[in-house]
Amino acid sequence: MAALFAQADFPWWIAGGLAIELAVGRELRPHGDLDVLVLRRDQTRVRDLLATWDLYVADPPGRGELRPWPREEVLQPPLHDIWCRRAPKAPWSVQLMLDEVEGAQWVSRRDPDIRLPIDLLGRMSERGIPYLAPEVQLFYKAKAPQEKDETDFEAVLPLLTPLARTWLADSIKTTAPNHPWLRQLLSRQANVNSGTA
Repeated sequence: MAALFAQADFPWWIAGGLAIELAVGRELRPHGDLDVLVLRRDQTRVRDLLATWDLYVADPPGRGELRPWPREEVLQPPLHDIWCRRAPKAPWSVQLMLDEVEGAQWVSRRDPDIRLPIDLLGRMSERGIPYLAPEVQLFYKAKAPQEKDETDFEAVLPLLTPLARTWLADSIKTTAPNHPWLRQLLSRQANVNSGTA
């Protein structure tokens, strides 16, 4: 996928658990598919890039109902989740996600007050593969964390910069003020501020 997306003339990032693994530099667990994040404004270009693929959109999102994504359709919010496979009988292998943007700012689908400059949205792996910044990926995972998300959180938390921890804590507080990750984020931030971390 990295080789295919290397041809893209738009920004893209590996997302999901693999983004966390690219951040920590090691494998944490098996993965069933690959998540790729692109900006909604670039959906026509990503559709062209995957022209030979079989693409379905989750409509409505989160309900498990898939329908074909016609080549000419421009997806509007809240549609953002596209399932991809190389051929109609092949297994699903890529989950493509569309995210919002205003000017030079990424805007969260969950709360438009949660933003980040697009140039801070991702990082680059040692192999030159762009991946979603771990604090942004953890923000997504915080919605309904499963065991795998807890594993990802524990693995990447020590690597987050003070700025990234603050952004993540503030973002989680906005959407889930009693989230269990907040205690660890704020505790680690206090240790950094006191010089004990």
